[in-house]
Amino acid sequence: MKRMWLPATLLLVALCLAGCTAGSGSSSSSAGPGLSDSGPLKSSTGDAAKGGTVYATSGRSEITTGTLSIITKVPTESADDATRIVEQAGGRVDARNERTPVNGTGSSVDGGVVDGSVDNGGVDLTVRIPSAKVTATLDELKRLGKAESVKISTADVTSQVQDLGARITALQASVDRLLTLMTKATSTQDLITIESALSERQANLESLQGQKRQLDDQVDLSTFQLHIGSEATAKAETPGTFIDGLATGWRALAAFFAGVLVVVGILLPWIVAVALIAAAVLVIIRVRRSRAAGIDPPAS
Repeated sequence: MKRMWLPATLLLVALCLAGCTAGSGSSSSSAGPGLSDSGPLKSSTGDAAKGGTVYATSGRSEITTGTLSIITKVPTESADDATRIVEQAGGRVDARNERTPVNGTGSSVDGGVVDGSVDNGGVDLTVRIPSAKVTATLDELKRLGKAESVKISTADVTSQVQDLGARITALQASVDRLLTLMTKATSTQDLITIESALSERQANLESLQGQKRQLDDQVDLSTFQLHIGSEATAKAETPGTFIDGLATGWRALAAFFAGVLVVVGILLPWIVAVALIAAAVLVIIRVRRSRAAGIDPPAS
């Protein structure tokens, strides 16, 4: 009797594995468990009640990313306010990079006195904002200062979400069937064969589930790079009128002469030193020439 059970069990396992492999490979083109031919994945309430993962999507799945650059008086304080705004919206700050303020003459960063020519540092934040609240949250962040630039891009990943969901569903069904076969195994060889196939299916399932979680996180939380700088680091604006152009030219001329004076001040000690050395060399040369000609050197 046992000799008849062994070939039958091995044949059943082989057919099951072949069916699972075919179902997993063709899940993106044919309707799998819970997947209709003309729509997204469908899940039953019973599956969710059992605590299982429900891989269903409704509508489009999009990943939103972007950058926002704003200019404020004190960037570090504005960064704290930006963190509060993002967290109140249900998001989080993944990274924060601060640049130390560069204090200038007659200005105090600590005292709150800010000069447009003084670099008061800057802060770069990587923020994650709930996709449903991106517009409202960005509007609040812009109010922290002067918005210099805003860039937003969106990528549609609906097909990827549906494909991963179908593959996960197929692999989960395969794992369940192998678990059932394991309880009915009648020999050690059958058990070893089923366990090997089960380990492979479970490893693939966990990998796909990890990809799905990462994709869901990118869809649910949009990623933005927020740069907060001061007036000194802001981009120079192009003059729009004759008066603006004249003022800009005058400031450039004053800055040029100021730079020239700085260079002269740096070079002046070297020029004096080189002149003294050159004068000493000339005196020595004249003395040697006078002695060679038999003429007394002139009295100084």
